[in-house]
Amino acid sequence: MSVDWNRCAAAVYRPDRGALKGIERIEVPALEDLVGIDGQKAKIIANTEAFLAGRPAQNVLLWGSRGTGKSSLVRALLGRYAEEGLRIVEFFKEDLHHLSEILDELRSEPRRFILYLDDLTFREGESTYTYLKSAMEGSIEPPPENLLVYATTNRRHLLPEYQRENAGTRVGEAGEIHYADAVEEKIALADRFGLWLSFYSPDERAYLQIVEHYFRNEKIDREALRRAALGFARERAARSGRTARQFWESYRNDPGILQ
Repeated sequence: MSVDWNRCAAAVYRPDRGALKGIERIEVPALEDLVGIDGQKAKIIANTEAFLAGRPAQNVLLWGSRGTGKSSLVRALLGRYAEEGLRIVEFFKEDLHHLSEILDELRSEPRRFILYLDDLTFREGESTYTYLKSAMEGSIEPPPENLLVYATTNRRHLLPEYQRENAGTRVGEAGEIHYADAVEEKIALADRFGLWLSFYSPDERAYLQIVEHYFRNEKIDREALRRAALGFARERAARSGRTARQFWESYRNDPGILQ
């Protein structure tokens, strides 16, 4: 094993090396700083704690609007659970054909691993998702007991679906749906995730609550803060946790944006 897991809480697969590269220093947000996603946070914490305790736990699909905290939530788990033996391995979809080799290395490790797949979306014609399907479930060799897959995506079913593929879908006599083969193939990957967490863009009130969290220690005019924060979101046509953080970072660089 090329990674010293005593020193590294995370690693990323490097195709040029054909191996994992350990990351000794990693910046992760605090779970307490992820505002407006309390329900999702509670579920992924419960699942992760069950996993660390050796109890049944699920692979997790975090899907929904961009900038709503999906990736931050996965990374934040390290800040709380690294001392309890949690490690994260990041993989990219282009390298999934190497996944089985890495799983063989991790299988015998005493620690618990999250295989982290960020922004996991497959275009038409891509087939590397089949390696992930087999690794999660569907191979003669079971997946490692010390590993779960946590994936983020903007698309619920991970793969594109087209109207023409539904031509063979039919409804049975008892009302059950029998999908066309092409559709069955595409939703099969998403079905391997036992826990789905949905993320939606916050409304104006929720967005301002996130902004207030970032500015909680600042002694400033709150009405000016509200106006500036909403204007910042309008300029970007995006109202999200990411936008709130970017607004906070812009303020720290130039407090005059509240004028």
